[in-house]
Amino acid sequence: MTNTRTNDLPLLKRSDFGADFRWGCSTSSYQIEGAVLEDGRGESIWDRFCAAPGHIRDASSGAVACDHYHRWPQDLDMAASLGTNAYRFSIAWPRIFPEGRGRIPNQRGLDFYSRLVDGMLERGLEPWVTLYHWDLPQALQDQGGWANRDTVAAFVEYTDVVSRHLGDRIKHWITHNEPWCTAFIGNHEGVHAPGLKNFQTALQVCHNVMVSHGLVIPVIRRNVAAAEVGAALSLHPLYAASDSARDVAATRRHDGLRNRWFLDPLHGRGYPSDIWNLLGDKAPIVHEGDLQVIATPTDFLGINYYFPEVVADAPGLGVMETRVMESPNVERTAFGWEVSPDGMVALLSRVATDYQPPVIYLTENGSSYEDVVSSNGEIDDIERRRYLERHLLALREIVTKGIPVKGYFAWSLLDNFEWAEGYLRRFGLTHVDFHTQQRRLKLSGKWYRSFLRGER
Repeated sequence: MTNTRTNDLPLLKRSDFGADFRWGCSTSSYQIEGAVLEDGRGESIWDRFCAAPGHIRDASSGAVACDHYHRWPQDLDMAASLGTNAYRFSIAWPRIFPEGRGRIPNQRGLDFYSRLVDGMLERGLEPWVTLYHWDLPQALQDQGGWANRDTVAAFVEYTDVVSRHLGDRIKHWITHNEPWCTAFIGNHEGVHAPGLKNFQTALQVCHNVMVSHGLVIPVIRRNVAAAEVGAALSLHPLYAASDSARDVAATRRHDGLRNRWFLDPLHGRGYPSDIWNLLGDKAPIVHEGDLQVIATPTDFLGINYYFPEVVADAPGLGVMETRVMESPNVERTAFGWEVSPDGMVALLSRVATDYQPPVIYLTENGSSYEDVVSSNGEIDDIERRRYLERHLLALREIVTKGIPVKGYFAWSLLDNFEWAEGYLRRFGLTHVDFHTQQRRLKLSGKWYRSFLRGER
């Protein structure tokens, strides 16, 4: 029964959120498109990263993924059938400039996204575009990647072309998805492309990404009438592992790099001084005027929320000397992420109080579970359905408190290539058989549909 609610949860209705609330799903180019060798697309850092043994758990890649490049009408039909009014997607930079930059963009790449956007509008889906969701052209990485200041200039050129080409139909623009992951997971931990393990490089990457964010805002506004521009940050509510002064101080340090390192400069406060002083000679090179550029006013703040982190003091472990601990006896997804709707309330309340962004959108929220296809072809992902319902109840509490959250994008419309995990983790509301490319709406997707259609 898709329109019955979990017995112990309060009744939830779409009308609780207001008629102008955005409801959607999020996707990203490398995770769903496939067609990596078609229509002039260049190599991305993820193509190169996946080709090296040992990087992806199941030795897969996004070469085919969900074959969205060819099946996008079906996928947009699925999104529209849910009752959503918005759709978040990203553009593959290597489809526009195969070598990262150039005088003439790849017209076939521009044409694909033009068709895709037209398809959204025809189905009543408001396009929300992300300019950078991690698939940097490999040619730019060969020249130093985001650690090279020239990549900032290349991003501005790419944004100018895309916004001029699509700006007559797209009003909502996200510059970067999760700069933390771009910088630290890709360039310090080495778990994501480009697979580097250098803390100082990661800090410079982070700074250059943030500068590029600020520089493209006026470009978008120049090219797009009534544009609304923001960034999507991955943020976490943080809790000390104990009441000890050492763990409390460690949590403050961790917050400084994990959350405040992004929130402070975006809101005109510069980098947090307590963290800057700890970095010493590892601090990034900051040019005159950079902090003013990063603080260019935005129209909204996107927040991707998944789980809280519990932090302990860890003397000698890295510059921050902190360790993220696993709390015992808490509910977790199959990915091992703690399930905490209350953490989402705490996080958004903190951001609203401390930074007062004009509008907040939850640009990602979702969960990975071990989905099983039954003999009748159904996917009864009751855990994901319950996760979704509980987080939307928490979202209603947030909105009731007066926090200016104006939209929610579930991650994700489709099961997809989940980065270093390959196809071992499924986040989709729609099940994808990666051998046949068959799509089947899961129980969670049916619940989302009945909620959005007012059938509950």
